[in-house]
Amino acid sequence: MWADAVDLLEQAERMHRQFFRLAGSTAERPQWEPPVDVYSSGEEVLVEIALPGVPPERMELILAPGELIVRGERQLPRRAGQASIHRLEIPYGRFERRLALPAGTWELAARDLANGCLQLLLARR
Repeated sequence: MWADAVDLLEQAERMHRQFFRLAGSTAERPQWEPPVDVYSSGEEVLVEIALPGVPPERMELILAPGELIVRGERQLPRRAGQASIHRLEIPYGRFERRLALPAGTWELAARDLANGCLQLLLARR
């Protein structure tokens, strides 16, 4: 039953993308934004992004001038056996989060994925 429900949700998502894509747009648009915590000191910025169930290979990190962009996709989990969906609260599908950075030039000093959170440490160059 769970597999059937997942298949139906994926089919609905494909139909949604097919009929509601912006004219001229070829890229898939993000469907949700993950929550973040941002801490800064004068020379460092720590960004923690909640991404439960998103493996590193499904994430893209872009450090642009004045902006940090994290995007990717969280897929619905595939579970074997008979299951009924009682609640589906954790978002799935394409995501993107854009964060303005303090003035200056920043570089990625550390990256860690632990406990469902992506932790990024940015250091001022």
